[in-house]
Amino acid sequence: MKKIVLLLFGIIIGWAGTANAQSKYWIALKDKPSAGQPSLSLRTLANRQSLGLSIDETDLPLNPAYLQALATEGIRPLHQSRWLNAVSAQLTPAQMQQVKALPFVKELVPLDQNIVINSIDHDVTKTLMAPVMSQIQADVFGRAGISAKNVTIGVIDAGYFGADSASALKHIFQRNGIKAIRDYVNPGRARDAFFGSLETLSDFHGTEVMAAIAGHDPNENIQYGLATEATFYLARTDHGAREFRGEEDNWVAAMEWLDSLGVRIINTSLGYAKGFTNPKENYQPSQMDGHTSLISKAAQLAADKKGILVIVSAGNEGDDRSWRIISTPADAQGVLAVGATNHKIWNRIGYSSIGPEFLPYLKPNVSCFSLYGTSLSAPVITGFAACLMQANPNLTNKELISIIEKSSHLYPYGNNYIGYGVPQASRALAMAKGQSTASTARSIKVSGKTYSLPLAEYADASVSVFHKKDEFRVLQQEAMRVQNGALVLRRNHDEKRTTVDLKKEVIEIIWQ
Repeated sequence: MKKIVLLLFGIIIGWAGTANAQSKYWIALKDKPSAGQPSLSLRTLANRQSLGLSIDETDLPLNPAYLQALATEGIRPLHQSRWLNAVSAQLTPAQMQQVKALPFVKELVPLDQNIVINSIDHDVTKTLMAPVMSQIQADVFGRAGISAKNVTIGVIDAGYFGADSASALKHIFQRNGIKAIRDYVNPGRARDAFFGSLETLSDFHGTEVMAAIAGHDPNENIQYGLATEATFYLARTDHGAREFRGEEDNWVAAMEWLDSLGVRIINTSLGYAKGFTNPKENYQPSQMDGHTSLISKAAQLAADKKGILVIVSAGNEGDDRSWRIISTPADAQGVLAVGATNHKIWNRIGYSSIGPEFLPYLKPNVSCFSLYGTSLSAPVITGFAACLMQANPNLTNKELISIIEKSSHLYPYGNNYIGYGVPQASRALAMAKGQSTASTARSIKVSGKTYSLPLAEYADASVSVFHKKDEFRVLQQEAMRVQNGALVLRRNHDEKRTTVDLKKEVIEIIWQ
């Protein structure tokens, strides 16, 4: 097999529509038998008990009588979802009418819209990943001997071509760190084909994501990810070249599989937005509300009822004037959505998707440097979270999110461009161990239209500034110069707050 050079870090996701001859639907069922037994591992059951979460009807199998009735109608389910109490299936128009008439069918939800992912390779040097490791203080975990040992991570992605031969992932395969794989695109495909068959260039995507979670190249002495001793379950849910929203059921099936195994951290660097065949069925920006798409409903259920920390890339639509905001499932309140920053000044890099202004909660949650997509910033934070879980295995998913947010450099003065900013390992590790941390934030109330902020001891020539219309919503971000030991701020129209980002300190200007 041809040897793969890992870390091309050049996958750019775009959306477009293509025709699909068949129609795919979720068939939502009305109820379940209460006597069913959950198909969960002992590890999952132990996790639920330790987290104080109960086994409920979303863990019970579907009604076998309903499944038999569908089979009698000639319906062959593709996936069964315990969480959604639904099956996915390809239906002809005649079958669709038959199914609608069945008394136990609650509704049909179409899944036949198409998405295209365009993959472009870039010749990127390995040194471009080094800045994010210093930005998040990777050396703090290293000095503490923390590398996600005994932590299991699930990855849901488009493909893992060449992962087993990549130098940056060699250490994982040498210790049998891949516990199981599942291919929802080509079910039953052999392990050799899972890693060795290249259908599209997007099949590199999961390999790159894994490297950003746990990559380490001892020959070059370069660390790409934090969770170098984690173990993995890998799911392939998307066919990279010609994606369709119908593959959301693959994603839900993968989530339920990982939950059944007791996996508590899942990285998914995939998102769904626009570009469907029928424009009437496109997602609209207003639907990135955390509860419209089935994939966001499943992600929220995973967070609330299964205790899973779902870490999601925010999306790469920041430069797309017709969209700009995050994609689903990053819109779900319970997931940790990760955006991307620039390198030297930690403000939003242009492509990184913005949190919708209409959401009552902050998105993205946090951000970190990534030159080639939030698909690679999310796995960096996945490794970060896995290290915290090693430090304190008793932390719940919600406690982990809180610690990661509170450790970030802008906290508590976040915004819908980069969330609470870049997580800092020193602060996060202290909080994970129950230790107190000194505040790095302060606020100043000022009046008038200008304010001169003294910064005599600030060493950098430029400062990142966020002009905001309220507590979270950004009007404009800019890099400003410190002159004569001061930063002169001029209040814009509708500006209520200004966040001054000094990296090691954040100052919130509140205009009176």
